[in-house]
Amino acid sequence: MRVDKSLYPFEGKYFARGKNRMHYLDEGQGPTVVMVHGNPSWSFYYRNLVQGLKASHRCIVPDHIGCGLSDKPDDADYTYTLGNRIDDLEALLEEVAPTGPVTLVVHDWGGAIGMGWAGRHPDRVERIVLLNTGAFSNPKDQKIPFTLWLARNTFVGTLLVRGFNAFSVGATHMAVGKRMGRAVRAGYRAPYDSWANRIATLRFVQDIPLNPGDPAYNAIIEVGEGLDRLQDKPILICWGEKDFVFDLTFLAEWQQRFPGAEVVRYPSGGHYVLEDEGADIIPRIQRFLGAA
Repeated sequence: MRVDKSLYPFEGKYFARGKNRMHYLDEGQGPTVVMVHGNPSWSFYYRNLVQGLKASHRCIVPDHIGCGLSDKPDDADYTYTLGNRIDDLEALLEEVAPTGPVTLVVHDWGGAIGMGWAGRHPDRVERIVLLNTGAFSNPKDQKIPFTLWLARNTFVGTLLVRGFNAFSVGATHMAVGKRMGRAVRAGYRAPYDSWANRIATLRFVQDIPLNPGDPAYNAIIEVGEGLDRLQDKPILICWGEKDFVFDLTFLAEWQQRFPGAEVVRYPSGGHYVLEDEGADIIPRIQRFLGAA
C-alpha cells in the first residue's frame, strides 16, 4: 500500500489487540482529542484536522481492525461487529490515554463506536464533534439506500465490494460534493487493495443493525440509550446536506437529542463533509476547542 506522504506525513503506532495489531496516530501534545472514523475510510480522513490541532492538542486517531494500517484478519481471528469495535476503542484508550478529559470527533460508524465508548465513560468526555454520523437505530425505521442493501444482503454485493473495491472506490466519488484530487482518492483506497484486505469494508455494511436479531442491534440500542448520559456536554455538529445515507433525518434526530448543540449545515457538503468543507470546519473545531 502506498499513500502520498505529503498528504499523510505521520509515523503511526501499534496497539496489540489479541492476535491483531491496531494502528493509531498519536500526534501533538496537550488536551486529548480522539477522532473515530467510519467505513470505508480510515485515519486518512482526519489527516488535515490532525495537522490543524497537533500544535495545541494531542490527537489520537485509531484505524479500526480491518481498516487503514491495522491488521486485516479473517473471520476466524476477529468478529466484525459493533460491540467489538467499541471494546477495541475502550482497550486502546485504557492503554494510551487512561485518564483525563477527552474530546471526541466522530464520523459515520465512528459515531456509534465513539459514542458507545462515551456512554460507558461520560465522566471522561469533555466535548463532542459530530460529522455526518449516527449513534442510534435508524430514525423512524428509515430504510437504507439500495446500494447499501445490495452490499449488505447479496452475493453480488459481496463480489462488488471485495472483488472490485466498489465501496471504497464509489465513496471517493459519491461521498463528496466536490471532486477529490487523484492522490486523495488513491489515499482513501490504498489500504483496500485485495479481496482479503477488503473484509472490513464489507463486514461493516453487513453489520448495519436494522432488525432485532441482527448482531449489532442490541449494541446500537445500548449506544442510543447511553446518549442520555452526555446531555451536559458541549456539542458541535457539522453536517453535509448532500449525504444520501446520513441525511437530514439523522441530523434532526441529533438535534432532538441534543437541543443545545451548535449546528452548522453545509448545503454543498457530502458524506465526507470534512473533505468538502474542511476549510471552514477545521478552524471552527479549533475555536470550539479553544485552540484558535
